[in-house]
Amino acid sequence: MFDLFSGLDAWVVISLALALIFVLSFEFINGFHDTANAVATVIYTKAMPPHVAVVFSGIFNFLGVLLGGVGVAYAIVHLLPVELLINVNTAYGLVMVFSLLGAAIAWNLGTWYFGIPASSSHTLIGSILGVGLANALIADISLAEGVNWQKAIDIGLSLLLSPLAGFTVAALILLVLKRMWGGSKMHESPETRMEVKGKKKPPFWNRVVLIASAMGVSFVHGSNDGQKGIGLIMLVLIGIVPAKFVLDLNSTTYQIERTRDAAVHLSQFYERNHDTLSEYLALGKNGRSELPKKFRCDVQLTEPTISALLTALEGVTDYRQMPIEQRTQVRRYLLCLDDTAKKVSKLKELPKREKADLDKLRKDLTATTEYAPLWVIFAVALALGIGTMVGWKRVVLTVGEKIGRTGMTYAQGMSAQITASIAIGLANIYSLPVSTTHVLSSGVAGTMVANKSGLQLGTVRNILLAWLFTLPATIALSAGLFWLGVKLFV
Repeated sequence: MFDLFSGLDAWVVISLALALIFVLSFEFINGFHDTANAVATVIYTKAMPPHVAVVFSGIFNFLGVLLGGVGVAYAIVHLLPVELLINVNTAYGLVMVFSLLGAAIAWNLGTWYFGIPASSSHTLIGSILGVGLANALIADISLAEGVNWQKAIDIGLSLLLSPLAGFTVAALILLVLKRMWGGSKMHESPETRMEVKGKKKPPFWNRVVLIASAMGVSFVHGSNDGQKGIGLIMLVLIGIVPAKFVLDLNSTTYQIERTRDAAVHLSQFYERNHDTLSEYLALGKNGRSELPKKFRCDVQLTEPTISALLTALEGVTDYRQMPIEQRTQVRRYLLCLDDTAKKVSKLKELPKREKADLDKLRKDLTATTEYAPLWVIFAVALALGIGTMVGWKRVVLTVGEKIGRTGMTYAQGMSAQITASIAIGLANIYSLPVSTTHVLSSGVAGTMVANKSGLQLGTVRNILLAWLFTLPATIALSAGLFWLGVKLFV
């Protein structure tokens, strides 16, 4: 890890260290900001003592980050337009990272202080969008090109639909439990169980399910939210010390050959679909045999970009053999080819089987650019895990007692947690960032409605307002910080 500071100017070392501290601080805050959502029901139902629940939740968050992969990490990174990702320099990279993290941390701390279960995912995404839009205004490019809107729409839909799914599915699970085991002890609340039977803990099997589902929520929270921190650190490293991180320098000869083969097969794919794609990609057009001196992503430069990539990778068995500028160029080629392939896969004219083949090619094409060193994953896992053990009380009270008009029953806790763990787990499979906060809070609300307990409208209103204002507030704040930073330091 520490060799990344070698050979750098003192100001770059200080800036890099501060940027890494900022990212890890965000993940630490994310830990205690979102912890309550993983442990609220298990604490409120007294299935586990608070200090034990929080420690175990921290451990499972840690494991979730370590084992979760990097799919969600790069889904977050690619919210930024590919032009910004391939042309970012040290000063721009610093301003970009400090702006979006400053906005995200400020909003997270504010909502945590007031005990509002706001979404760290929403916060981070809003901050990234703000930077992209501000960059478009500063660079005098259209707002349509300032953000990867297709990725933003995909993520926006996942953030919108996941709470609705959480509300509905949790309510349905509770109704099934009531229908099949209507007279069971699982439909007691901790208060009534204590008053009537003098017992503090839930029935044995209910307790097992509550604990298992809470740890499941913690694990999938780590594997989803932790990846956002991984993506941010990679953004920092690629922007500030590109020589060491634009490509995975630990790639094996086989992995490099897979990348080269993917480019060859991509060229064959476009040739196979020449009739469908020739106009869109300008295939075989005269005057398109060479790239312009100032490289840019353009779908009509696909053929020369593939040719340039194959030339750059010819005979390469170790990325360390390549000059620094050549590594940067290879990354640019790969990102642009992947971006074009993604656009091509959205074309209605392309058959479904060909789209599936293209998706497989994209995975091989980006195998050595979409990666994270082990120390990055471990650092984020540690920050999120430790943060999970701090500051959980404020939001636990909101989730446990202030969403519904009555106390939560064991069945309600199980329904909400099972729903959250499944929903977030599925999102991880499809590399979609979702909000643990929103899914679990909406699940609790759904069980309250299904149980005919009613909702506390004041709390629901505050949660909805935070949900509505998080994106515009963080977009405005990060855009303002980015504009100010560019004017002062770039």
